[in-house]
Amino acid sequence: MARIVITTWGTFGDVNPYLAFGTGLRARGHVPVLCMPPFYEPVVRAAGLEFRPAAPDADPALDAEMVRRCMHPRNGAQAIFREVLIPSLGESHARLQEAVQGADLLISHPATLTAPIVAEQTGIRWLSTILSPLNFMSAHDPILPPMATWLRHLPYSVHVRFADWLADGGRQVAARWMEPVQAYRASVGLPRSANPLFEGQHAPSGVLALYSRVFGGPYADYPANTVITGQLRYDASHGATLEPALQTFLEAGAPPVVFTLGTSAVEVAGRFWEESLAALQRLGRRGVLLAGRAAAPRLRASAPPSVLVVEQAPHSLLFPRAAAIVHQCGMGTVGTALASGVPQLAVPFANDQPDNAWRLTRLGVARTVYPSRYTGRRAAEALRELLSDASYAARAHDVANVVRAEDGVAAACDVAERLLPRAAAVA
Repeated sequence: MARIVITTWGTFGDVNPYLAFGTGLRARGHVPVLCMPPFYEPVVRAAGLEFRPAAPDADPALDAEMVRRCMHPRNGAQAIFREVLIPSLGESHARLQEAVQGADLLISHPATLTAPIVAEQTGIRWLSTILSPLNFMSAHDPILPPMATWLRHLPYSVHVRFADWLADGGRQVAARWMEPVQAYRASVGLPRSANPLFEGQHAPSGVLALYSRVFGGPYADYPANTVITGQLRYDASHGATLEPALQTFLEAGAPPVVFTLGTSAVEVAGRFWEESLAALQRLGRRGVLLAGRAAAPRLRASAPPSVLVVEQAPHSLLFPRAAAIVHQCGMGTVGTALASGVPQLAVPFANDQPDNAWRLTRLGVARTVYPSRYTGRRAAEALRELLSDASYAARAHDVANVVRAEDGVAAACDVAERLLPRAAAVA
Protein backbone atom coordinates (compact mmCIF):
# COMPACT_ATOMS: atom_id res chain seq x y z
CA MET A 1 0.00 0.00 0.00
CA ALA A 2 1.46 3.34 -1.08
CA ARG A 3 0.88 6.91 0.00
CA ILE A 4 0.48 8.96 -3.18
CA VAL A 5 0.24 12.76 -3.25
CA ILE A 6 -1.72 14.24 -6.16
CA THR A 7 -1.40 18.00 -6.55
CA THR A 8 -3.38 20.24 -8.88
CA TRP A 9 -4.53 23.83 -9.23
CA GLY A 10 -7.24 25.60 -11.23
CA THR A 11 -10.97 25.31 -11.86
CA PHE A 12 -13.08 22.25 -11.16
CA GLY A 13 -12.12 21.03 -14.63
CA ASP A 14 -8.54 20.84 -13.28
CA VAL A 15 -9.71 18.96 -10.19
CA ASN A 16 -12.24 16.46 -11.56
CA PRO A 17 -9.72 14.16 -13.35
CA TYR A 18 -7.59 13.94 -10.22
CA LEU A 19 -10.59 13.02 -8.08
CA ALA A 20 -11.12 10.15 -10.52
CA PHE A 21 -7.42 9.28 -10.33
CA GLY A 22 -7.51 9.34 -6.53
CA THR A 23 -10.57 7.13 -6.23
CA GLY A 24 -9.02 4.69 -8.70
CA LEU A 25 -5.85 4.47 -6.63
CA ARG A 26 -7.86 4.04 -3.42
CA ALA A 27 -9.77 1.14 -5.02
CA ARG A 28 -6.39 -0.55 -5.55
CA GLY A 29 -5.57 -0.28 -1.87
CA HIS A 30 -3.41 2.84 -1.87
CA VAL A 31 -3.76 6.04 0.16
CA PRO A 32 -4.15 9.00 -2.20
CA VAL A 33 -3.67 12.47 -0.70
CA LEU A 34 -5.06 15.33 -2.77
CA CYS A 35 -3.10 18.56 -2.35
CA MET A 36 -5.38 21.24 -3.79
CA PRO A 37 -6.60 24.79 -3.12
CA PRO A 38 -8.73 24.98 0.08
CA PHE A 39 -11.81 25.84 -1.99
CA TYR A 40 -11.97 22.17 -3.03
CA GLU A 41 -11.59 20.60 0.40
CA PRO A 42 -15.33 19.75 0.76
CA VAL A 43 -15.33 18.02 -2.64
CA VAL A 44 -12.24 15.99 -1.77
CA ARG A 45 -13.60 15.00 1.64
CA ALA A 46 -16.95 14.04 0.11
CA ALA A 47 -15.09 11.67 -2.20
CA GLY A 48 -13.60 9.98 0.87
CA LEU A 49 -10.05 11.11 0.09
CA GLU A 50 -7.40 12.74 2.26
CA PHE A 51 -6.91 16.47 1.70
CA ARG A 52 -3.93 18.79 2.10
CA PRO A 53 -4.11 22.53 1.25
CA ALA A 54 -2.20 23.91 -1.74
CA ALA A 55 -1.51 27.55 -2.58
CA PRO A 56 -2.88 29.83 -3.88
CA ASP A 57 -6.60 29.34 -3.29
CA ALA A 58 -8.83 29.06 -6.36
CA ASP A 59 -12.25 30.29 -5.24
CA PRO A 60 -13.54 32.36 -8.18
CA ALA A 61 -15.63 34.42 -5.76
CA LEU A 62 -12.46 35.77 -4.11
CA ASP A 63 -11.54 38.06 -7.02
CA ALA A 64 -13.95 38.33 -9.94
CA GLU A 65 -11.71 40.80 -11.77
CA MET A 66 -8.78 38.36 -11.57
CA VAL A 67 -10.96 35.62 -13.04
CA ARG A 68 -11.79 37.94 -15.94
CA ARG A 69 -8.09 38.62 -16.57
CA CYS A 70 -7.27 34.90 -16.44
CA MET A 71 -9.98 34.26 -19.05
CA HIS A 72 -8.81 37.00 -21.42
CA PRO A 73 -8.84 35.57 -24.97
CA ARG A 74 -5.19 36.47 -25.63
CA ASN A 75 -3.52 37.21 -22.29
CA GLY A 76 -5.26 34.75 -19.98
CA ALA A 77 -2.30 32.39 -19.54
CA GLN A 78 0.02 35.29 -18.75
CA ALA A 79 -2.34 36.49 -16.02
CA ILE A 80 -2.66 33.01 -14.52
CA PHE A 81 1.07 32.50 -14.19
CA ARG A 82 2.43 36.00 -13.61
CA GLU A 83 -0.35 37.40 -11.41
CA VAL A 84 -1.61 34.33 -9.54
CA LEU A 85 0.81 31.40 -9.44
CA ILE A 86 4.26 32.99 -9.42
CA PRO A 87 3.56 35.37 -6.50
CA SER A 88 2.61 32.30 -4.43
CA LEU A 89 5.72 30.20 -5.15
CA GLY A 90 7.03 30.28 -1.59
CA GLU A 91 3.75 29.28 0.04
CA SER A 92 3.07 26.68 -2.65
CA HIS A 93 6.51 25.17 -2.13
CA ALA A 94 6.14 24.96 1.65
CA ARG A 95 2.70 23.37 1.50
CA LEU A 96 3.70 20.75 -1.06
CA GLN A 97 6.89 19.90 0.83
CA GLU A 98 4.80 19.26 3.92
CA ALA A 99 2.26 17.18 1.96
CA VAL A 100 4.85 14.77 0.49
CA GLN A 101 6.43 13.86 3.82
CA GLY A 102 6.25 10.08 4.09
CA ALA A 103 4.78 9.71 0.58
CA ASP A 104 5.94 7.23 -2.04
CA LEU A 105 4.90 9.09 -5.21
CA LEU A 106 4.07 12.65 -6.31
CA ILE A 107 1.65 13.25 -9.21
CA SER A 108 1.53 16.80 -10.57
CA HIS A 109 -0.65 19.07 -12.72
CA PRO A 110 0.93 21.52 -15.26
CA ALA A 111 0.15 24.58 -13.12
CA THR A 112 1.86 23.26 -9.97
CA LEU A 113 5.13 25.08 -10.58
CA THR A 114 6.82 23.87 -7.39
CA ALA A 115 6.21 20.15 -7.96
CA PRO A 116 9.47 19.72 -9.96
CA ILE A 117 11.32 21.64 -7.22
CA VAL A 118 9.93 19.40 -4.46
CA ALA A 119 10.70 16.28 -6.51
CA GLU A 120 14.33 17.38 -6.97
CA GLN A 121 14.81 18.37 -3.34
CA THR A 122 13.22 15.31 -1.75
CA GLY A 123 14.01 12.63 -4.32
CA ILE A 124 10.40 11.44 -4.25
CA ARG A 125 9.28 9.47 -7.28
CA TRP A 126 7.42 11.83 -9.60
CA LEU A 127 4.81 11.41 -12.31
CA SER A 128 3.62 14.49 -14.21
CA THR A 129 0.39 14.96 -16.14
CA ILE A 130 -1.13 17.26 -18.75
CA LEU A 131 -4.78 17.81 -19.62
CA SER A 132 -4.74 19.01 -23.24
CA PRO A 133 -2.61 18.45 -26.37
CA LEU A 134 -1.70 22.15 -26.54
CA ASN A 135 0.71 21.57 -23.62
CA PHE A 136 3.02 19.55 -25.88
CA MET A 137 3.14 22.07 -28.77
CA SER A 138 4.22 19.24 -31.07
CA ALA A 139 5.74 20.05 -34.44
CA HIS A 140 3.77 17.06 -35.80
CA ASP A 141 0.41 18.35 -34.58
CA PRO A 142 -0.44 21.96 -35.52
CA ILE A 143 -1.82 24.05 -32.67
CA LEU A 144 -4.38 26.85 -32.60
CA PRO A 145 -3.20 29.21 -29.85
CA PRO A 146 -5.65 31.74 -28.41
CA MET A 147 -3.80 34.73 -29.88
CA ALA A 148 -3.89 33.32 -33.44
CA THR A 149 -7.32 31.81 -34.06
CA TRP A 150 -7.06 33.19 -37.63
CA LEU A 151 -4.85 30.18 -38.40
CA ARG A 152 -7.95 28.05 -38.82
CA HIS A 153 -8.75 29.87 -42.09
CA LEU A 154 -5.42 28.94 -43.72
CA PRO A 155 -4.68 25.85 -45.83
CA TYR A 156 -3.45 23.04 -43.58
CA SER A 157 0.16 23.11 -44.87
CA VAL A 158 0.39 26.87 -44.26
CA HIS A 159 -1.23 26.48 -40.83
CA VAL A 160 1.46 23.95 -39.88
CA ARG A 161 4.30 26.34 -40.77
CA PHE A 162 2.74 29.31 -38.96
CA ALA A 163 1.83 27.17 -35.93
CA ASP A 164 5.46 26.00 -35.64
CA TRP A 165 6.68 29.58 -35.73
CA LEU A 166 4.14 30.66 -33.12
CA ALA A 167 5.01 27.72 -30.87
CA ASP A 168 8.68 28.71 -30.93
CA GLY A 169 7.74 32.30 -30.14
CA GLY A 170 5.43 31.14 -27.36
CA ARG A 171 8.25 29.18 -25.74
CA GLN A 172 10.50 32.24 -25.79
CA VAL A 173 7.81 34.47 -24.28
CA ALA A 174 6.98 31.87 -21.63
CA ALA A 175 10.67 31.58 -20.74
CA ARG A 176 10.62 35.28 -19.83
CA TRP A 177 7.46 34.78 -17.74
CA MET A 178 9.20 31.93 -15.92
CA GLU A 179 12.33 33.85 -14.92
CA PRO A 180 10.94 34.34 -11.37
CA VAL A 181 10.64 30.54 -11.13
CA GLN A 182 14.28 30.18 -12.15
CA ALA A 183 15.22 32.81 -9.57
CA TYR A 184 13.23 30.95 -6.92
CA ARG A 185 15.03 27.71 -7.82
CA ALA A 186 18.35 29.50 -7.29
CA SER A 187 17.15 30.82 -3.93
CA VAL A 188 16.57 27.25 -2.70
CA GLY A 189 19.88 25.97 -4.06
CA LEU A 190 18.75 24.39 -7.32
CA PRO A 191 20.19 25.00 -10.81
CA ARG A 192 18.18 26.44 -13.69
CA SER A 193 15.75 24.00 -15.27
CA ALA A 194 14.27 23.64 -18.72
CA ASN A 195 11.34 26.01 -19.35
CA PRO A 196 9.01 25.36 -16.36
CA LEU A 197 5.95 25.92 -18.54
CA PHE A 198 7.01 23.39 -21.18
CA GLU A 199 9.83 20.83 -21.00
CA GLY A 200 10.56 21.59 -17.34
CA GLN A 201 7.11 20.53 -16.17
CA HIS A 202 7.52 16.95 -17.45
CA ALA A 203 8.77 14.23 -15.10
CA PRO A 204 11.64 12.17 -16.57
CA SER A 205 10.07 8.98 -15.23
CA GLY A 206 6.66 9.42 -16.89
CA VAL A 207 4.12 11.83 -18.34
CA LEU A 208 0.40 11.09 -18.43
CA ALA A 209 -1.73 12.83 -21.08
CA LEU A 210 -5.18 12.65 -19.50
CA TYR A 211 -7.25 12.86 -22.68
CA SER A 212 -8.46 10.59 -25.46
CA ARG A 213 -6.32 9.22 -28.28
CA VAL A 214 -8.86 10.57 -30.76
CA PHE A 215 -6.95 13.86 -30.44
CA GLY A 216 -3.84 12.20 -31.87
CA GLY A 217 -0.37 11.25 -30.64
CA PRO A 218 1.87 10.31 -29.11
CA TYR A 219 4.30 11.96 -31.53
CA ALA A 220 8.07 11.68 -31.81
CA ASP A 221 8.68 14.98 -30.01
CA TYR A 222 6.51 14.16 -26.98
CA PRO A 223 8.48 13.63 -23.74
CA ALA A 224 9.89 10.16 -23.25
CA ASN A 225 7.58 7.76 -21.40
CA THR A 226 4.41 9.65 -22.37
CA VAL A 227 1.20 7.63 -22.05
CA ILE A 228 -2.13 8.88 -23.42
CA THR A 229 -4.57 7.41 -20.93
CA GLY A 230 -8.00 8.46 -22.13
CA GLN A 231 -10.25 10.85 -20.22
CA LEU A 232 -10.58 10.58 -16.44
CA ARG A 233 -14.12 11.52 -15.37
CA TYR A 234 -15.17 11.55 -11.73
CA ASP A 235 -18.98 11.90 -11.90
CA ALA A 236 -19.43 9.07 -14.41
CA SER A 237 -19.32 6.34 -11.80
CA HIS A 238 -19.83 7.83 -8.35
CA GLY A 239 -23.55 7.96 -7.70
CA ALA A 240 -24.31 11.26 -9.43
CA THR A 241 -27.98 11.88 -10.24
CA LEU A 242 -30.07 14.42 -12.12
CA GLU A 243 -32.26 16.67 -10.00
CA PRO A 244 -35.99 15.79 -10.22
CA ALA A 245 -36.99 18.93 -12.15
CA LEU A 246 -34.37 18.23 -14.81
CA GLN A 247 -35.32 14.56 -15.03
CA THR A 248 -38.98 15.52 -15.50
CA PHE A 249 -38.10 18.09 -18.16
CA LEU A 250 -36.05 15.57 -20.15
CA GLU A 251 -38.86 13.03 -20.08
CA ALA A 252 -41.49 15.58 -21.17
CA GLY A 253 -40.32 16.20 -24.74
CA ALA A 254 -37.71 16.00 -27.45
CA PRO A 255 -33.99 16.00 -26.54
CA PRO A 256 -32.95 19.57 -25.70
CA VAL A 257 -29.92 21.58 -26.74
CA VAL A 258 -27.70 21.83 -23.66
CA PHE A 259 -25.68 25.00 -22.98
CA THR A 260 -22.81 25.13 -20.48
CA LEU A 261 -19.76 27.30 -19.82
CA GLY A 262 -18.08 24.94 -17.37
CA THR A 263 -16.54 26.41 -14.22
CA SER A 264 -14.35 29.20 -15.59
CA ALA A 265 -15.98 30.79 -18.64
CA VAL A 266 -19.24 30.97 -16.68
CA GLU A 267 -17.65 33.88 -14.80
CA VAL A 268 -17.12 35.84 -18.05
CA ALA A 269 -20.30 34.84 -19.88
CA GLY A 270 -21.17 38.28 -21.24
CA ARG A 271 -24.37 37.92 -23.29
CA PHE A 272 -23.87 34.19 -23.91
CA TRP A 273 -27.04 33.15 -22.06
CA GLU A 274 -29.28 35.79 -23.61
CA GLU A 275 -28.04 34.97 -27.12
CA SER A 276 -28.49 31.25 -26.41
CA LEU A 277 -32.14 31.86 -25.47
CA ALA A 278 -32.54 33.82 -28.71
CA ALA A 279 -31.00 30.94 -30.69
CA LEU A 280 -33.44 28.46 -29.17
CA GLN A 281 -36.34 30.74 -30.04
CA ARG A 282 -35.16 30.96 -33.67
CA LEU A 283 -34.83 27.19 -33.87
CA GLY A 284 -38.05 26.37 -32.02
CA ARG A 285 -36.04 23.96 -29.87
CA ARG A 286 -36.14 22.95 -26.22
CA GLY A 287 -33.07 23.82 -24.18
CA VAL A 288 -31.29 23.33 -20.87
CA LEU A 289 -29.02 26.09 -19.56
CA LEU A 290 -26.43 25.14 -16.92
CA ALA A 291 -26.05 28.77 -15.95
CA GLY A 292 -24.25 28.69 -12.62
CA ARG A 293 -25.44 30.03 -9.32
CA ALA A 294 -25.04 33.73 -10.17
CA ALA A 295 -26.96 33.83 -13.47
CA ALA A 296 -29.55 31.08 -12.98
CA PRO A 297 -32.12 33.05 -10.91
CA ARG A 298 -32.16 35.94 -13.41
CA LEU A 299 -32.43 33.63 -16.43
CA ARG A 300 -35.22 31.55 -14.90
CA ALA A 301 -37.35 34.69 -14.74
CA SER A 302 -37.10 35.26 -18.50
CA ALA A 303 -36.87 31.71 -19.88
CA PRO A 304 -39.93 30.28 -21.67
CA PRO A 305 -41.43 26.92 -20.56
CA SER A 306 -39.47 25.20 -23.33
CA VAL A 307 -36.18 26.09 -21.59
CA LEU A 308 -35.08 24.81 -18.19
CA VAL A 309 -32.45 26.82 -16.32
CA VAL A 310 -30.46 25.03 -13.60
CA GLU A 311 -27.25 25.95 -11.82
CA GLN A 312 -25.43 22.76 -12.72
CA ALA A 313 -25.90 19.07 -13.51
CA PRO A 314 -23.67 16.01 -13.97
CA HIS A 315 -22.47 16.29 -17.57
CA SER A 316 -22.02 12.54 -17.96
CA LEU A 317 -25.72 11.96 -17.24
CA LEU A 318 -27.15 14.96 -19.10
CA PHE A 319 -25.07 15.16 -22.29
CA PRO A 320 -26.11 11.78 -23.79
CA ARG A 321 -29.74 12.94 -23.59
CA ALA A 322 -29.10 16.15 -25.55
CA ALA A 323 -29.72 16.91 -29.22
CA ALA A 324 -26.55 19.03 -29.24
CA ILE A 325 -24.14 20.48 -26.68
CA VAL A 326 -22.95 24.09 -26.71
CA HIS A 327 -19.87 24.54 -24.51
CA GLN A 328 -16.68 26.48 -23.79
CA CYS A 329 -14.20 23.69 -24.69
CA GLY A 330 -12.55 23.10 -21.34
CA MET A 331 -10.98 19.65 -21.56
CA GLY A 332 -13.22 18.13 -18.89
CA THR A 333 -16.33 19.24 -20.77
CA VAL A 334 -14.78 18.17 -24.08
CA GLY A 335 -14.08 14.65 -22.86
CA THR A 336 -17.57 14.10 -21.51
CA ALA A 337 -19.15 15.63 -24.63
CA LEU A 338 -17.12 13.32 -26.86
CA ALA A 339 -18.21 10.30 -24.81
CA SER A 340 -21.86 11.33 -25.17
CA GLY A 341 -21.90 10.84 -28.95
CA VAL A 342 -23.73 14.14 -29.54
CA PRO A 343 -22.83 16.95 -32.01
CA GLN A 344 -21.23 20.00 -30.41
CA LEU A 345 -21.11 23.75 -30.90
CA ALA A 346 -17.77 25.01 -29.58
CA VAL A 347 -17.61 28.51 -28.08
CA PRO A 348 -13.97 28.74 -26.90
CA PHE A 349 -13.00 31.64 -24.65
CA ALA A 350 -9.31 31.46 -23.66
CA ASN A 351 -6.16 29.46 -22.91
CA ASP A 352 -6.34 25.94 -24.40
CA GLN A 353 -10.00 26.28 -25.40
CA PRO A 354 -9.49 27.58 -28.98
CA ASP A 355 -7.07 24.71 -29.66
CA ASN A 356 -9.53 22.21 -28.21
CA ALA A 357 -12.29 23.64 -30.41
CA TRP A 358 -10.04 23.35 -33.47
CA ARG A 359 -9.49 19.67 -32.69
CA LEU A 360 -13.22 19.02 -32.30
CA THR A 361 -13.83 20.64 -35.68
CA ARG A 362 -11.09 18.50 -37.26
CA LEU A 363 -12.74 15.41 -35.79
CA GLY A 364 -15.96 16.31 -37.61
CA VAL A 365 -18.10 16.42 -34.46
CA ALA A 366 -18.43 20.20 -34.01
CA ARG A 367 -18.73 23.67 -35.44
CA THR A 368 -17.21 26.74 -33.79
CA VAL A 369 -18.55 30.22 -33.04
CA TYR A 370 -16.18 32.47 -31.09
CA PRO A 371 -17.60 34.43 -28.13
CA SER A 372 -17.05 37.80 -29.84
CA ARG A 373 -19.29 36.61 -32.70
CA TYR A 374 -21.77 34.61 -30.63
CA THR A 375 -25.25 35.97 -31.40
CA GLY A 376 -28.63 34.29 -31.44
CA ARG A 377 -28.59 34.30 -35.26
CA ARG A 378 -25.09 32.81 -35.64
CA ALA A 379 -25.64 30.23 -32.90
CA ALA A 380 -28.96 29.20 -34.48
CA GLU A 381 -27.35 28.86 -37.92
CA ALA A 382 -24.54 26.69 -36.57
CA LEU A 383 -26.93 24.54 -34.54
CA ARG A 384 -29.28 24.16 -37.51
CA GLU A 385 -26.41 22.75 -39.57
CA LEU A 386 -25.25 20.45 -36.76
CA LEU A 387 -28.77 19.07 -36.31
CA SER A 388 -29.69 18.75 -39.99
CA ASP A 389 -26.44 17.34 -41.40
CA ALA A 390 -26.44 13.66 -40.44
CA SER A 391 -22.66 13.42 -40.84
CA TYR A 392 -22.11 15.24 -37.53
CA ALA A 393 -24.25 12.79 -35.57
CA ALA A 394 -22.68 9.81 -37.34
CA ARG A 395 -19.15 11.02 -36.65
CA ALA A 396 -20.01 11.87 -33.04
CA HIS A 397 -21.35 8.34 -32.59
CA ASP A 398 -18.17 6.77 -34.02
CA VAL A 399 -15.87 8.92 -31.91
CA ALA A 400 -17.91 8.20 -28.77
CA ASN A 401 -17.41 4.47 -29.28
CA VAL A 402 -13.65 4.99 -29.21
CA VAL A 403 -13.72 7.32 -26.20
CA ARG A 404 -16.02 5.10 -24.14
CA ALA A 405 -13.79 2.08 -24.80
CA GLU A 406 -10.87 3.84 -23.12
CA ASP A 407 -10.41 3.37 -19.38
CA GLY A 408 -8.45 6.44 -18.42
CA VAL A 409 -8.48 5.75 -14.69
CA ALA A 410 -7.15 2.21 -15.09
CA ALA A 411 -4.45 3.31 -17.52
CA ALA A 412 -3.32 6.13 -15.23
CA CYS A 413 -3.29 3.88 -12.16
CA ASP A 414 -1.28 1.23 -14.02
CA VAL A 415 1.47 3.75 -14.79
CA ALA A 416 1.46 5.12 -11.24
CA GLU A 417 1.83 1.63 -9.76
CA ARG A 418 4.77 0.84 -12.05
CA LEU A 419 6.65 3.78 -10.54
CA LEU A 420 6.08 2.77 -6.92
CA PRO A 421 8.74 1.09 -4.79
CA ARG A 422 8.19 -2.66 -4.98
CA ALA A 423 7.04 -3.01 -1.36
CA ALA A 424 4.60 -0.09 -1.59
CA ALA A 425 3.08 -1.32 -4.87
CA VAL A 426 1.65 -4.39 -3.16
CA ALA A 427 -1.67 -3.52 -1.53
